[in-house]
Amino acid sequence: MQTRHNEETIDHLHHSMISEFSKTLEMFSLNTTESQLFVILYLSDEPMTLDDMKNALGKSKTAMSNSIRTLLDYNLVERVWIRGVRKDLYQAEKDLYGKFMKAYVNRWLDAIERQKSNLKQIEEHIQEDEIQSDRQTSVKLKEAIRFHDALEDVFNDINEKDIY
Repeated sequence: MQTRHNEETIDHLHHSMISEFSKTLEMFSLNTTESQLFVILYLSDEPMTLDDMKNALGKSKTAMSNSIRTLLDYNLVERVWIRGVRKDLYQAEKDLYGKFMKAYVNRWLDAIERQKSNLKQIEEHIQEDEIQSDRQTSVKLKEAIRFHDALEDVFNDINEKDIY
């Protein structure tokens, strides 16, 4: 039989785990609410509705809906169906490391591609309009493009080798 003190201790540990684990997930570009929501779903033995999530986090249903949409976009949670339940249910993917690494690597690759495209457009603009940029700017622009090429190579290697 659990005493009130034990229940409070368990609640405190649960809250601490959510807080600390979510800080790690924020490093993967999730905001605080998304991180906390993922941790709650990950710790839950049962799928949860938006109302369950709202009650667990003390946030609005709109905030939960926006956060769950982000987590779905990153393939970190999935919508599940249970016979007789009319509301949408969600649960966290259990392959935590693999899912986060795949989402993280893909976001980096997308960002690198956008940045390289933007940098190359700047380079083309300078060449087409025969803009007389100083040598230092041209050198730095080429270095920035090479830097993005190197990053892309690293993340493509990770992606191809399926290290995660």
